[in-house]
Order: sequence, then C-alpha cells, then structure tokens
Amino acid sequence: MAVLEGARTVPRRRDRFLGRARRAVWPWSAVGLAAALVCFCLSLAPSLIPRPWEQQGVFSGVSAAIGYGVGVFLAWFARRARISPAWSVATRRKAWWFLAGCAVAGGAAAMVIGASWQADLREVMGLAPVGVGFLAVPLVAAVVAALVVVVARGVWWVGRRLAAALGRHVPTPVAHSVIGVAALSLVVLVTNGTMMTWANEAMERVGAAIDRRGSVELPPPVDPERSGSPTSVVDWESLGSQGRAFVTGGVPHDEMAAFAAARGHDDVSIPIRVYVGMDSADNLGEAAALVVDELDRTDAWTRDVLLVATPTSNGLVSPAAVATLELMYGGDTATAAMQYSHVPSWLSFIADRNSPTQAGQALFEAVYDSWSQQPVHSRPLLLVYGESLGSYGGHGAFSGMQDMITRTDGALWVATPSFTETWRDLTRQRDTGTLERSPVFEAGEHVRWGTGVGSAADVWDAGPDWEHPRVVYVQHASDGVVWWSSDLLLHQPDWLREPRGDDVLPGLRWFPVLTYWQVTMDMFVAGDVPPGHGHVYLTEYVDGWTAIAPPRGWTDADSEALRAKVVDRFYEQYLQ
Repeated sequence: MAVLEGARTVPRRRDRFLGRARRAVWPWSAVGLAAALVCFCLSLAPSLIPRPWEQQGVFSGVSAAIGYGVGVFLAWFARRARISPAWSVATRRKAWWFLAGCAVAGGAAAMVIGASWQADLREVMGLAPVGVGFLAVPLVAAVVAALVVVVARGVWWVGRRLAAALGRHVPTPVAHSVIGVAALSLVVLVTNGTMMTWANEAMERVGAAIDRRGSVELPPPVDPERSGSPTSVVDWESLGSQGRAFVTGGVPHDEMAAFAAARGHDDVSIPIRVYVGMDSADNLGEAAALVVDELDRTDAWTRDVLLVATPTSNGLVSPAAVATLELMYGGDTATAAMQYSHVPSWLSFIADRNSPTQAGQALFEAVYDSWSQQPVHSRPLLLVYGESLGSYGGHGAFSGMQDMITRTDGALWVATPSFTETWRDLTRQRDTGTLERSPVFEAGEHVRWGTGVGSAADVWDAGPDWEHPRVVYVQHASDGVVWWSSDLLLHQPDWLREPRGDDVLPGLRWFPVLTYWQVTMDMFVAGDVPPGHGHVYLTEYVDGWTAIAPPRGWTDADSEALRAKVVDRFYEQYLQ
C-alpha cells in the first residue's frame, strides 16, 4: 500500500510542475497582446537606416515585448481601479478572434509599409533590394518577444517564491516590503547608471583579454617611425589589436611615392605613427607622457603636420582619415593616438562618458606643452581629429571654440554625438535661417559643416574666404549616432522639422518615444551601409582636410586625384 501511495506521488508532483510551467507560459493577456501588436507595427515605421531582416526581427520582437509589458501593466492598473467589464465567454471568444484578425491585417499592412520604406532607402543608399527574408520578420519577432516575456515571468515568479519563503518567518507585509525594496533598489541601480557601470567594467575585462590576443598575426613594424618597432619605447604586445593595426597600417610607400610623383613631387617620407595602448602605462598621465617620448624619439617636431587623434572607445583610429592626410603631405606627417578603453563605443556611449574626455584632454595637453616649446617658425602644423566617440573625447581638451582655434591650427570632427557641448552650443547658436543638420555659425568665419551625401564639399557653401585656423564638422543627415538624444523622447528636433537630407526619407516623422526608440536602434546598424551614409565616412576626409590645411600649391585637381585614390584604397574595406 505504501508503495502504491508512493507511486501515486510521482504523477502528482509532475502534474504540479507541469501546471506551474503552463502558468508561466499561459495565459496571455489580451490587452498585453494588443499593445504588443501596436508596438510591432510601429517598429516597422520609417527610420534613418534600412535594417537586415534578422536585425529588424530582433528589434520588432523587443519592441513587441515592451508593448506587452505596458499592456499587462495597464490591465493590472484597470483591475486595481475596479475597471473590469463582465464579459461573457462568447464575448471574450469574439474579442480573441477580433484581436487575431487585427494581428493579421495590421501586421500585414505594417510589413508592406516597412518593406516599402526599406526598399526606397536601400535604393538611395545603393544597397541590395529587400529580399524574401523580410517575410520572416514576424516569426523572428514572435520568438524574441515570447522569450523576453517568459524570462520576465520567470523573474516575477522567483520574486513571488522568495516573498512566500520569507513570509514563513516574518509577517507577510514585511516580506512584501523587503521584496519591494529589493526590486526598487534594482530599478535605481539601472536608472542611475550603476548597473551599466558594472557592465562596462565587466566588458572592459573581457575586451582587454580579447584585445591582447587580437592581430597577433601582424608582424611588428621595423621602421623606427612607428611605435612597437625595435627602437620604440612602447612594447609591441602592449599596443592592443587596434594599436597594432594602426602602427602597421597606412598606404604602402611605393603607392604614396607614385601619388606624389603624379603631382610633381619626388620627396616622400615614411609617416610617423605613434600609439600607446592601455597596457603600455598605468594611467592616462603616464600614457600621454609616453606619447610625447615617442614623438621626441621619432623627431616628429620637424614634420610638416602633427595630428593628435582621439580614438573611439575600443582604440580605433580611422585608417582612411589618417591616410588621407598622409597622402596630402607625401608622408611628412606625424600622428599621435592613445587608447583609453577596450569596450565597444556603444557601451561607453551609455555607461562611461568620462574616460573619452579625460583621455582627450590628457593627450592633447601633453602634446601641446611639448609642441609649444618648439621653435615657432619650424614646428609643425598642430591639427586635431576625432570621430564618433573620439570626437566627443577630443573636445574634452578645449573649453570651447575660441580655445580650439587659439591652440590648434585646425580641427576635423567627424560624426560628433549631439551631447558634445561645443557642437551643441554652436548648432543652437547657428545663424538665422540655417538648418540644424547643416548649420552656419558666424557666416562660417572659422567653423563650418560638411553634410553632403558622399562628400563634405558643402563646407564651401558659406563662401571661399574664411579664416585660419579652420574647424570642420562632418556629419550625415542619416547618422543616428549624431542625432540620438534623450530630447527625442518628448521633443521634436529641428532636423525632423526642417527640409531633410538627401538620404533621409520624406515619410520620416517624429512621434513621442517612438522616434527616440527608432533612432536608438538605428545606432546599432548605422555602420552597415555604404560610405557616404549613416555612420560610414570616407571621401569626406578629403574635403575636410583640404579645407582645413591644404599643402602649398594644392589644387582642385589634386583633391579629385586624392578622392579617387582614397576610394580605390579603402572603399572595399569599408563594405566588409
């Protein structure tokens, strides 16, 4: 008898487990599903960047899951407010069928709209047409949304179990209070950036391990003009993958000589490239001092141009940006850069905005102090450059535009994030009647913007005469990295109120919260488009550098030849 009773306990326990599992997955809230459907449809609305179907599916799934959560909360709030219609079973069944019909009709309409705007934008940007894979977006979205909701329910179930377990030892109100305080603390940690800081630190450790192993196949440079060479004070192993790629990169000497010869110049030098990685020094001050030691060692102070480049978060310095300047000056240049992080830029973008500006300031101040001590008539032009988060970081060395033009001979800032204070102030104080995406400040006397598709030639729109030093901002109308801002949540920006850029669809409209979410997602795919659009810049470097600091005797024909050379050398790399 005991055996039989014992045997009967197995299916009972199993039934209880299966019942809990079913309750974790089902039932689904009708209000939540309706809200999820709305968010799915909205996720297919026009945006800045076309998305591959896989990424669109994930984005739509996350959007639907958020919508489901909002719907569930609204339903719960309505019940607490005693707003609960007493619908019959038949009425509820009809409501479910109505919701299913709306899902089919609304989803199909949203898919058609999504495919249409993506096709238009792909044509503008020179991408392949929308493929049949786009039809899989609803399936991918459903799977992603279901996974997110199930995980959220699992977290909720764990919280209830913890409250129940705690309730056996303390009064129920106390148990619920403890769990509530824990949940509130978690929310606070997320919203005040603490969780992102922890994530940043964890990613930093992971990124450092990956960085040390990256580019190990590259041989160390043998030219003394490069950091990591046998005569360098910086160890090759300490440069990290981006640093090793930077010091071994550039246009081969024979190609540079051929380009110079075509312009009637025979004197070509090996460009100096100085780089200090995070493993090269214990702190930013020591790293900046090492940069100066490398500039002293390579006699960089005798070159025509000295470029101070602030990398992106993971240490990347655009190969094309530096190579363009080197080609212009026949290699008679020196470029100094310093790594300050191992994490991807998008994470620093969210969690750590102090390191870039601190690094930018430490690097420039160290270089500027030594440069200032050189003979005035023989020291090189001092230029500064930064792209994306590197532009934000490079601005950290200056109190404002006046300081920038006082202490440099020119600056090129590419894809500058809108939270960069100097950029924001200049844009807000632009001359009356000029556009936010293409502003004019003080008639373009010292600072100008280049925004044309595939070119920054519109820096000359304000006229051919402007003063030195010159500062050029390059930005695309379709670059979400530039236009992302928390202000998008509730405020329509001028760039969506004014005439659009050539690669921005006229159907793009601002909606509270939605546009913020769309542009946030655009940032993750902004680099997956051809050069000249989104977050990918190439020939814009030619127009920028030739406007800022053209060599003596430089002509428009030289610019065209340089543009062709840069495209021939780098375009295919940018498409990979």
